Amino acid sequence: MTTYYRDPDVLITSSGIHMNGQEFRLPELLRVWHIRSGRSWTVIAKRGVMGLAILTPLLAGALAVGVALLIHTSIVHGLALVLGGVLVGLAVLPVADLLLERVDRSYDAGTRTIEIWGRLRTGDVLLLRTTDAQRFGRVYRALLRALEPAARS
Repeated sequence: MTTYYRDPDVLITSSGIHMNGQEFRLPELLRVWHIRSGRSWTVIAKRGVMGLAILTPLLAGALAVGVALLIHTSIVHGLALVLGGVLVGLAVLPVADLLLERVDRSYDAGTRTIEIWGRLRTGDVLLLRTTDAQRFGRVYRALLRALEPAARS
């Protein structure tokens, strides 16, 4: 028996599949397809908020430097504003790294809900529903490999 994919919720082997709490033998599946939902604007908005969160301290630092250069004040106050602006700009680097990592993970997960459906003699059945685009790709490819005629022999 060949195992094509395994995780805590899904098992795809050359003899059958276990998904969504259900077990099926491969010959029972007449057809397999997937459906993608519309984009989740909430996920896209969260990405935008994270981008603004990165830019806000940089803009505040640039504004402080700009104000220091435009207003006519003592050298000490001007240098304090410039130094404060530079420090605020530099302080964003560790936070930016964390936020960019979260943005990367949100792109890995995707913005759509993806479903894998199968057709049996008794009707259509939902095999898997996920928002994780990478996991969907791995599961769907493994399922197609298991269903290939050469894999059944």
